[in-house]
Amino acid sequence: MELSQSESKNLVPGGQSAIAENQDTSPVLRAWMQMPRGRQIALIAVIAFALAVAIAMLLWANRTEYVRLYSNLEEKEAGEIVEALQKLNIEHEIDPTTGVILVPAGQVHAVRLKLAGMGLPRESGAGFEILEKQSGFGTSQMMEGARYQRALEGEIARSIATIRNVKSARVHLALPKESVFVRRPKKPSASVIVELHSGRGLEPGQVEAIVHLVASSVPQLEPGQVTVVDQRGHLLNAKDDGNELYLNAKQFDYKKQVEEHLIERIENILAPVVGRDGIRTQVTADIDFTVTERTQEVYNPDLPALRSEQTSEEQTKGSAVQGVPGALSNQPPPAGIAPETTAATPNDQAGQKPPELPLSTSKSATRNYELDKTISHSRLATGVIRRITAAVVVDYRHVPQGENGTTLQPYSEEDLNRFTRLVQEAVGYDASRGDRVTVTNAPFRTETEDSQALPMWEQDWFWSLVKQAGAVLVVLALVLGVLRPAVKGLIGRGDSAVDGNDAAEPGTQDRAVVEPREISKESGDDELLMLEAPESHEKRVAFAQRAVDQDPKRVAQVIKNWINANG
Repeated sequence: MELSQSESKNLVPGGQSAIAENQDTSPVLRAWMQMPRGRQIALIAVIAFALAVAIAMLLWANRTEYVRLYSNLEEKEAGEIVEALQKLNIEHEIDPTTGVILVPAGQVHAVRLKLAGMGLPRESGAGFEILEKQSGFGTSQMMEGARYQRALEGEIARSIATIRNVKSARVHLALPKESVFVRRPKKPSASVIVELHSGRGLEPGQVEAIVHLVASSVPQLEPGQVTVVDQRGHLLNAKDDGNELYLNAKQFDYKKQVEEHLIERIENILAPVVGRDGIRTQVTADIDFTVTERTQEVYNPDLPALRSEQTSEEQTKGSAVQGVPGALSNQPPPAGIAPETTAATPNDQAGQKPPELPLSTSKSATRNYELDKTISHSRLATGVIRRITAAVVVDYRHVPQGENGTTLQPYSEEDLNRFTRLVQEAVGYDASRGDRVTVTNAPFRTETEDSQALPMWEQDWFWSLVKQAGAVLVVLALVLGVLRPAVKGLIGRGDSAVDGNDAAEPGTQDRAVVEPREISKESGDDELLMLEAPESHEKRVAFAQRAVDQDPKRVAQVIKNWINANG
């Protein structure tokens, strides 16, 4: 007996191909075959978009990061570096905007070392090699002087660029013209601009070294006439004109060196006893930076010395009678009258000489004496330590306890006194100047290697892991939030459409319910009871097909009963 067209649709719904009839076919594939073409195209578009986004995120997470290899390169040098990179088979890119050469971030230092071995990049700037070029016949003396000055500036700049932390340097010299007709010639001066590496700076000692390097390279150039500036416009050297800030910086450095030296002495003497990690030391040194000059002139009266002597003596003879000092004595005597005869004196009669006139003697002496004199000029030493204060903290002793590990035990008072005496001897303790030394015993907190290491977010691998994890999360969000609901919704709508087409035929739903019941009563198969539950349409069709194959007579009888009941 042949079945009608409507009855055939109940056994094989929709008139699908053999794929829908095969029981081994996946339900998703059968639903795909039963889905309208428009929904199939939409589902393919959603899946393609999700896969494209997922692939883009994965490529972004695994993308190689490129960084700058060199900057401020001339085109000729850049071409030589690119050619060298191609010979070395090193991945590189060229920024189309700036023309900068980019290499993978993890290979920057290795690539620079390889290029340095090949002599790249070549040294920039002109030195004394420009003097090797032959000048023209008509070159003036001024041009020759300019070439020499340019060569000198280039050589000084090269020397400065060899200092650590200096990337490049430029030097400008102002050399006045010498003349024998100028009484006070102008002094030469120099300006230096240094380009430092990113994040680095120059120490005061390095700046001072640059100043003296330039001053020593130019005749009659004094260090005070040299100016050093960095690429940010900061003045690196200050004029040493008694500036208190400049002196204070040097004093602070000296004080720091003294304190560090004393700390090192304390740790060296206590480390063998308590361990290098079991001691913490701080020292404060009060240093006198006062500058004192003294000039002294001392005389010793106990040691006189005759330096010079001048003596004079005078003798005068005169009459016995002298006038009384006054006006009359200053007048000339009157004219005398010589007698014709002289009376004989008793002495003449006796044959004796007349008496001698009185003698006047005068003596004078001048003597110059020198005393012992001492002139001393002294300048008291600066940087004298006026007071030292030291604080030392010693960790508890770690006493082993066998398998139980170690326990902490404090040091005894006698041990602390012994440590105090050792520290006093190490720092040169002087009670007269008020030095103080304190030694304390306290347990230290243990620090693990993780706490001493860099934070996790500052390490290189962290951001790489974050990028990869973000890509995975985006892919999962696309799959679970977009792709899966879209596929599920499309498949569900396809099933609903198929069920709706079957329900549109009159009497089909009743037949699908009556048929299993009648067949189950006659066959007695337990598997038929499954159709009482709200199972899917595909299972019902599969059961009907098996029933037709196994017992076609019984199925034909059921159909006859349907026809008779409807008739």
